[in-house]
Amino acid sequence: MDEKKVNLANYRKQKAEDELKSAKYLLEKEIFTSSLSSSYYAIFHSIRILFAFEGIDSKTHRGVTHLFNKHFVKQGLLPKKLNSIISGALEMRLDSDYEDFYMVSKKETKEQMENAEKFMNEIIEFVKKHYKVEL
Repeated sequence: MDEKKVNLANYRKQKAEDELKSAKYLLEKEIFTSSLSSSYYAIFHSIRILFAFEGIDSKTHRGVTHLFNKHFVKQGLLPKKLNSIISGALEMRLDSDYEDFYMVSKKETKEQMENAEKFMNEIIEFVKKHYKVEL
């Protein structure tokens, strides 16, 4: 395996892990909209772990979602539920970042954080099996 790809994937994994830690901390402190944002970015960076191995990327968030769906979900490599998780996370992040008076509950924020953790774990397992790399 190309060492540059593995190093990039590890860097992106660390970013995803840091965002997930932030999401958990912010949830504990009841800073819900920021926790949502961190949960989304944990998912976003997890997707880009895969992109490191494939040599693809996008400059936009929707582009990352599109490429993930095209190259991994539609090809049957990863389950459709992951596409639903990223789409929902992106919409919640956009609403929480840009909508005035956007309110989110602790329960919704916790679910989002748990989805991010599941998403990241599924990506890491896929990397182990598909690329034969331990990150």
